[in-house]
Amino acid sequence: MRENVGISRRTLLKALPAAALVAASDGILALSPAAAAASFPQPVVRRPRTTAGTARTAAGRPRAVLEQTLDVRFTDTDIPGYGTATTRTYNGTIPGPTLRVRGGDVLRLRQVNGLPPDRPYRGPHNRPHHQNTFNLHTHGLHVSPSGNADNILREFRPRTADEVEAGAPEPEYLTTVEIPDGHPAGTYWYHPHVHGSTAEQIAGGMAGVIIVEGDVDEVPEIAAAADVVVCINELRLKKGKVPEFTAGDTFTAVAPTFTVNGEVNPTLVLRPGEVQRWRLVGALAFTTLPLHLADGDDDVTLYQIAQDGITFPAPVATGTLVMAPGNRADVLVLGGDPGTYELRADGVSGPLMTVEVSGEAVDPPMGLPDRLPQGKPFLDADDVTDPDDERRVLFHVDGGVFARPFPNAYRVLGSNPTPAADPDGDLTTDPAYGLFDPDYVNHTLELDTVQRWTVRTDDDRPVFHHSFHLHTNHFLVTHRNGERLDPPVWHDTVSLAGGRPGDTFTFLVKYEDFTGRTVLHCHQLQHEDLGMMQLIDYVEPRRPAPDSSGSSGSGHHGHHGHQGRPGRPGRAGQPGRALTAER
Repeated sequence: MRENVGISRRTLLKALPAAALVAASDGILALSPAAAAASFPQPVVRRPRTTAGTARTAAGRPRAVLEQTLDVRFTDTDIPGYGTATTRTYNGTIPGPTLRVRGGDVLRLRQVNGLPPDRPYRGPHNRPHHQNTFNLHTHGLHVSPSGNADNILREFRPRTADEVEAGAPEPEYLTTVEIPDGHPAGTYWYHPHVHGSTAEQIAGGMAGVIIVEGDVDEVPEIAAAADVVVCINELRLKKGKVPEFTAGDTFTAVAPTFTVNGEVNPTLVLRPGEVQRWRLVGALAFTTLPLHLADGDDDVTLYQIAQDGITFPAPVATGTLVMAPGNRADVLVLGGDPGTYELRADGVSGPLMTVEVSGEAVDPPMGLPDRLPQGKPFLDADDVTDPDDERRVLFHVDGGVFARPFPNAYRVLGSNPTPAADPDGDLTTDPAYGLFDPDYVNHTLELDTVQRWTVRTDDDRPVFHHSFHLHTNHFLVTHRNGERLDPPVWHDTVSLAGGRPGDTFTFLVKYEDFTGRTVLHCHQLQHEDLGMMQLIDYVEPRRPAPDSSGSSGSGHHGHHGHQGRPGRPGRAGQPGRALTAER
């Protein structure tokens, strides 16, 4: 049995918690491609196509386009192990189709809103509303946040009641995402992201996987392994339906139903001696899951090769993977003794999936790689543009300060919080302080600069979790709870547990390639819908100050649209435009 290859156990214990390390048994697993195809559910896979005369990528291959319709409506979905659930879905399945691309390709996603009309709403924007309006976020992809790309400020609205009565066609909306040449190969995902409706929609299974293929897939030991999506959806179902988000305890009052690729506790049938790659996707809205593969009371060794889509320099042996809402982790498993194993999560009564190892052993056993093509080069303190300009984020909850049914204030404090409605009043009861304001930019971030951030929670309940997510740019976690990580670990989402003190982490981030307005937020999506989010604006670098010759100096550089820097998007909050001419 190979143990830790290249990165220390102590580092990963502190770093993730998405790869906390524990003692592991030698009862290790694998999955053959044939067994995976025969016994384990997989989402339908869509791939891009090339056409004659198409442009070429920087690598010299034809640039391909993946065209896919995502039809969103209420569907009756058969969930093996649960029964029938009526929820909003992509194309009638939980999860939606898996989209496989390479750097330089284009995603062209036509989305049909077949949901019923939204009820009229004139209340505060930090309350659940317009549950049948959605958009599309390509979580973790380093792509443009503007225009018709990964723009979570768009709104894909359903027909109005008058339009339904008049027989108007269902509206369609287009999302076009250009994947940059050289984009890190890895596992990502997509989901809706309209403020006020996100939690309810993802609680019904609106999510799907994105895979960017590339260098890590060509490592011989990985290329020989079965490539298996393990998408964990967290459904909140009451009598087969997602309850409407009408009170602060709507979802906490409903026990979660966890599915893997749309089934409750599906089974993998494996052969000993094989290696399989699992692409674990935390398509979760509320719950942080410490995952472990159990052989009775012992944990099986997993070899983690990537976190949140970014490949490690070398595999890391681990027994537990802490999956916050939004996290992904790629792992290799190596087959050992025949038997029955279970993928379990602490705090969840039953297994998420069962693994049966049986059949003729592979002899000799398949191998594990020693080194990997690192997904992104590390940053260090010397790269920081201005050491005195550190940003701080505090996830803070003021409980019981508002009138029911939503009594809690979910605030983001620290550097430049949203101003109070009454700066001289009681900030604990203020209806605006630290809460999301779609017209207030909390962070203006210049391209090509590197900054240090510190993120923490001051919630004193150890079981209370937040989950920090930054859009557009991955960040490098350098310290966890004050301890330096060696080496650091790339993330786009990090779990924060409460306590005395609560969790904290420090990261370095370089703002690259794309300008435009987007957000950072808590990926416990009930918290996000209720205001735990901030608006950020990626802008062009400031120009040098004018010299004595009168050459032009700096000015404000607004957000720009589409791939790279040219163009301008609409104002924040502008609704998406229906593609009426393209039906």
